[in-house]
Amino acid sequence: MEVWETREWFADYLDALNRHDLEAVRGFLHPAVRRAHLPAGAEAWIADLAELLHGFPDWQWKRIQLIVEDDRLAVHLRGGGEHTGAFAHVMPTRRRVNIASFAMYRIEKGRIAEATGTDDSAQIRAALV
Repeated sequence: MEVWETREWFADYLDALNRHDLEAVRGFLHPAVRRAHLPAGAEAWIADLAELLHGFPDWQWKRIQLIVEDDRLAVHLRGGGEHTGAFAHVMPTRRRVNIASFAMYRIEKGRIAEATGTDDSAQIRAALV
């Protein structure tokens, strides 16, 4: 993909995330996507997102910076929402959480094949205790 196509692709991916459309998100993932320090596969990725959205039904991401180089993306996002459902075995606190997220993605045929970055779940849990 060209740089401008990759930027548009990421905007579409972010839109699917912010609509909480997990089926649309699945379309951006390689079925065997590898994630550093997390279970591999699109199903594991979707399950983690579903858990986040259960705990934070209003969660939204905002792109701060996106850098494209060849088949790689470097992304800085801000994410946040109100904790109104159980998340990571923590019952609702009604606290608002706002975190910075940094990720590197490798894109293969229009799908995320590899991902590594900050542990958002750990940051969120730390904000709830």
